Amino acid sequence: MMIRLLIVLWVCAWPLGVAAKPELLLAQIYHEDVDIQDYWVSEKLDGVRAYWDGKQLLSRGGNIIAAPSWFLADFPSQKLDGELWLGRQQFAATLSIVSKQQPVQSEWQQIRYYVFELPEAAGTFSDRVLAMHALKQQLNSPYIVIVPQFRVADKQQLFTKLTELEQAGAEGLMLHHQAALYHTGRSQALLKLKTYQDAEAEVVGYRPGKGKYQGMVGALIVKTPEGKTFAIGSGLTDALRETPPEIGTVITYRYNGLTVHGLPRFARFLKVHSDF
Repeated sequence: MMIRLLIVLWVCAWPLGVAAKPELLLAQIYHEDVDIQDYWVSEKLDGVRAYWDGKQLLSRGGNIIAAPSWFLADFPSQKLDGELWLGRQQFAATLSIVSKQQPVQSEWQQIRYYVFELPEAAGTFSDRVLAMHALKQQLNSPYIVIVPQFRVADKQQLFTKLTELEQAGAEGLMLHHQAALYHTGRSQALLKLKTYQDAEAEVVGYRPGKGKYQGMVGALIVKTPEGKTFAIGSGLTDALRETPPEIGTVITYRYNGLTVHGLPRFARFLKVHSDF
């Protein structure tokens, strides 16, 4: 029942209204032919994307996030882009906190706003990295954190860092081209790197469980945006098997390449997807 209530909450938790949907910079997938020395690298945070327009926090879909006034009290008039983040592997808990109609003070005290970009700011990304740190020094807010950006010497060091962070529970890495001017949309200026691929699919049915899962859901039947259907049983907790995501819910799954029939290999449930 708790999972089902969370799904309803995510759908119905935006009474403050909808603003103009923010135009955001979106990442492409990492590819081997990049010159790694041209990029800043940072941890990929599995939080809730939030755009500060100078007055309010907006979700990726343009919904106004009901953050407490004390949380936003010392935010700047300058626009910011970042993630509301609770910690590694805490996406569901983070989403539950930030999507509530009435913010719970004790919950928001655990949240931090991790800034990784200055929308519409001049200069290269390297210039904006310096500007983000300079801005942080001017602010009194303990709730704003600048995402650490670092360099790696070569691809071996890059993948060593990826392994280290993923083993610690991180989702992956982000690579931002040092010379990139600020712009929006999906771009090669921003790359994401993970040891697995992920995608979204809509739940269209269920496969009944067997053995110890008798009377529960054995697998979710899902459909991709391209219309391909397949089953996902791996990654489902007992709680999700008892109360699975409702028909029509969009989920995120991870996989390792495609079969000869174009279906995801080793698909594994990751989380209920929320794009607000």
